[in-house]
Amino acid sequence: MSSNHAAFNLIFRFVENYVSPIAGRISAQRHVMAIRDGFISAMPFMIVGSFLLVFAYPPFSPTTTWGFARAWLDMAKQFEGQILTPFDMTMGIMSIYICAAIAYNLGKHYVKSHGLDPFMCAMLSLMAFLLVAAPKTKGTLPVDSLGGTGIFTAILVAIYCVEMMRFLKAHNIGIKLPDQVPPMIKNSFDLLIPVLVVVLTLYPLSLFIQSQFEMLIPQAIMSVFKPLVSAADSLPAILLAVLIGHLLWFAGIHGAAIVSGMLQMFWLTNLGMNQSALAQGAPLPHIFMEAFWTFFIVVGGSGATMGLVICYLRSKSAHLRSIGRLSIVPSCFNINEPVIFGTPIVMNPVFFIPFLLAPMVNAVLAWGAMKMDLIGRVISVVPWTAPAPIGAAWALGWDFRAAILVILLAVVSAIIYFPFFKVYEKQLLEQEAAQKASEDENQQAA
Repeated sequence: MSSNHAAFNLIFRFVENYVSPIAGRISAQRHVMAIRDGFISAMPFMIVGSFLLVFAYPPFSPTTTWGFARAWLDMAKQFEGQILTPFDMTMGIMSIYICAAIAYNLGKHYVKSHGLDPFMCAMLSLMAFLLVAAPKTKGTLPVDSLGGTGIFTAILVAIYCVEMMRFLKAHNIGIKLPDQVPPMIKNSFDLLIPVLVVVLTLYPLSLFIQSQFEMLIPQAIMSVFKPLVSAADSLPAILLAVLIGHLLWFAGIHGAAIVSGMLQMFWLTNLGMNQSALAQGAPLPHIFMEAFWTFFIVVGGSGATMGLVICYLRSKSAHLRSIGRLSIVPSCFNINEPVIFGTPIVMNPVFFIPFLLAPMVNAVLAWGAMKMDLIGRVISVVPWTAPAPIGAAWALGWDFRAAILVILLAVVSAIIYFPFFKVYEKQLLEQEAAQKASEDENQQAA
């Protein structure tokens, strides 16, 4: 027992002294915060767009004879263009929203220090992104690079434009107007030099890449990042992300927020590729996306604690039973702070192993089920607060086999947690018995 305790202390000291400080600095870095907040700002467009995608491609076999399914399939085929128009204007051009949102949020970091206008930062970045990602061709703007393919370009363009504006402000490079000029007019003129710099730098680069490689900048960047995107979709990468996120959580840092913020660009790129494949009738290529994390790996919240809450409901310990009753409803909506801090799980050596093991086992099982085509793959962005079985089915285009898998994963998590729960329950029962005996003695003495 002492050797186990020593091993736990060694791991905890490593996380506390090395992993946590690095993770804390990364999560507080202004560019990382701007990227994270930018993705969050664009999320409503993606959720609505993804929801409509399911209506355009019903989850039924084309040869079905069921009346309801047949009617839905026929309607979707007849009105496919009309149904997909809102999708095309949301998920189909999500990189536009992401670029503007990241620039706006990064610009807010420089309001006090450099006097930047976040709105003007967003406008400049939007213009720059369209300049390199959707140059006018035969009287039309191509949209191929405005979806998932353009995410990495959107991030780089947003950061470049805002940092360039900050540099110009810091060195007083710009058009000077009298103080009597209204602020909006001054802001507009402040943007003249940055627009000129963007046109003189990014546009020649775009023309060069088009002439030399016959690609737009987003396509060239995607070809560079393609190995990284593929690696991020592998099982080892998924397990590493789960391990890091839960080690940070155990040390008291919201690891899920840090890991998901860093993975969001890969998740949305994978989602865009899956949606393009769905529209073309091709096999869906990717597995690891936000919905996979939320509804399959961490069922009930970080640590896959739904299984633990189920154990708590029948606990002999009054404390754990009350925590189970308080936590069961929030856990259904993937909110598990009551069980995380009420138990507590954070810094509790008894739950160190299952807190890491349960989500990793879930990841392996869910990844295997998708790899073997036992269930479908993610095609939709779903609010993370959706109940796990419903959210999983929704994310996979209403594949209800996913809901069954989620229930099985919750049971597996409960089995993993059970022996550790019994150890902790025994400790609490001894404490509760000792406390009751002490109270009885005090009453008798009184």
